[in-house]
Order: sequence, then C-alpha cells, then structure tokens
Amino acid sequence: MAFSFFNKRDKSEPVPDQPTQQSAPQSEQPPENSGFFDRMKQAVTRTRDSFSESISSVIALTREVDESTLLDLEPVLLAADLGAPTTALVLENLRQRALRTGIQGGAELKQLLKSELKQILDSVAYPITHPATPPEVIMMVGVNGTGKTTTTGKLAHLFATGPNPRTVLLCAADTFRAAAIEQLEVWASRSNTPIIKTKQGGDPSAALYDACTAAKARGTQTLIVDTAGRLHTKSDLMKELDKMRRTAERLIPGAPHQTLLVMDATTGQNGLIQARLFTEAAHVTGIVLTKLDGTAKGGIVLAIATELKLPVVYAGIGEKIEDLIPFDSSAFIDSLLD
Repeated sequence: MAFSFFNKRDKSEPVPDQPTQQSAPQSEQPPENSGFFDRMKQAVTRTRDSFSESISSVIALTREVDESTLLDLEPVLLAADLGAPTTALVLENLRQRALRTGIQGGAELKQLLKSELKQILDSVAYPITHPATPPEVIMMVGVNGTGKTTTTGKLAHLFATGPNPRTVLLCAADTFRAAAIEQLEVWASRSNTPIIKTKQGGDPSAALYDACTAAKARGTQTLIVDTAGRLHTKSDLMKELDKMRRTAERLIPGAPHQTLLVMDATTGQNGLIQARLFTEAAHVTGIVLTKLDGTAKGGIVLAIATELKLPVVYAGIGEKIEDLIPFDSSAFIDSLLD
C-alpha cells in the first residue's frame, strides 16, 4: 500500500515518547542497579534473539511506516507468543498513531512499539503493600509441573534476604502430591526458613490452621502457603482451595492477602487456558512466571496482562535459589528491545 495511506508528519515536529494511554503504577520496585537489569536481560536472551532479529528485519528498510509495515510486524508479535488479542491491540494503536501524525521510520516505530508494550504491562500493575498487622498470608496455586513448590521456597529466600528483609514461615499444605512436603522441607532448609507441615494425605486446611496460628504467635511477617497442584477439571480440589481461603480469613482478617498463580513460561498459550480457570476459582491477584529463561516466547508476559488482566509479579530466571526476581516492566521491555 502506498505511503500516502498515512498522514505525514513534519520532520521537524518533536517525536512524542508517550504510549497511547496513560501508564499505571509499577507492580514492583524498579531495578536498583545494573545487576537487576543484567539478570533480566540474561533471562530473556532466547526471546530477544529471535524477537529483536525479526523486528530489525521489518524496520531495517522502513522510511515511512505504512500498512504493509504493520502487516509484516504482525507475525513477528505472534511468533513471540504475545497472542492474537495483544497483537491486534498493539497494531491498532500503532495504526491510529500513524494515521494521526505519521511514523517516521523504523527507529520511531521501535520506540513506539516499546511504549505500547510497556503500557500493556503497566495497565494491570499495582503497588505491592503489606498489611498493617502481620502476618501477611500468600497462597501459591497452580498445576503440578509449573515449579510451584520450588518457587515457594525461592520466594521465602527472596523475602528473607531482600533489601527490606522479612521474617517468613512456610506452610506445606500440598498433602496430595507424593514427596511435595519433603521437597518443600528441602527448600525451607536451604533458605533457613521454619516450616509447618502435616503428613501426606492429611487435611491441608488443618495444616494451614496450624500455620496461621503459629505465624500469629511468633509475630512472623509473612506466611507462604504451598497448596496442592490442582487440575482445573477437578472441582472438588478447587472447593478444597476455597475452604483453605476461608480458613485463613477466619484466623487472619484479609487473608489471603495475595494469591499467586505459578505459570510455566514454556507452556505459552496453553498455560493461559488453565490460568483463566484458576483466576476464577482462586481469586488470583498476580502471576509468578517460571522458566522465563527457558523459552523463546517470552511475549507470554504480555498475553497474560491482556487476556487475564493480571500482572506478572515475580519471574523465575534460573534454577538457583536466588533466581527469582521481582518483575519490572521497564527492565523486561528494555531487555527485549535494547
């Protein structure tokens, strides 16, 4: 299509650097040093290598962005696993921008793309606040195989060793899966975190009751609860999760204060299907995305924001205990499109 499809902007006109819509607050603290950015950049290496190369091939010879440029951009966004709804939203916003003022060349297109992607993440972000009266109760939910129990242990370590250390108690309420309790015990030992447990096959709500009581008695600031890896097709297990929520709330007003759904980044769009059902049944407040370093389709982060209306709060970037970091939209987008 001819370039005249879009309005031309006077080249002397300054290039706005704002996204189409007003940005929302960050979901977590910004990176405090270059080390944080470097870790995020390392985590998304596989996505960046394929994504940036494809983006570069689209914009390399672009002097004036037209409809054909946006059509070429579409499969690139889809290949990164942004999903059809997110891709359509981004392209439409870029199209409207081009119609209003024109987009002068590939460099401006890349900058506007970064702004649009960041806006999607910021639009669902929220500031993390802790309850005035501890303990804060965080429930970890998700299907088996996503790294939920491992992530629970890593989160305990992050809280205990972060810039503002918090005392942590773990609750082994996954009494359904064989060896789940023993696995969490290993992570509790690694992070030097006390743990409340029961026997395999025991009542998870009873374990949670004991953990809530212990956390209150000890003055613990954060109680992290590892729940069973529930298949979304098993309604009885979802009912059990609801029972646990009611148990926590009865003992600690406002609990659970956060319910984090652990998702495996490598499952891509398939993971969104289970995530939708979990958000409905478990009142999920945020996502912990594991194995972000193991996929070339890190765009799933944006699909989560668009389709689930939930922020990614933490990201798993490796196998070591310290390889769980607070998610930051600026670091993520800059790492993808540096």
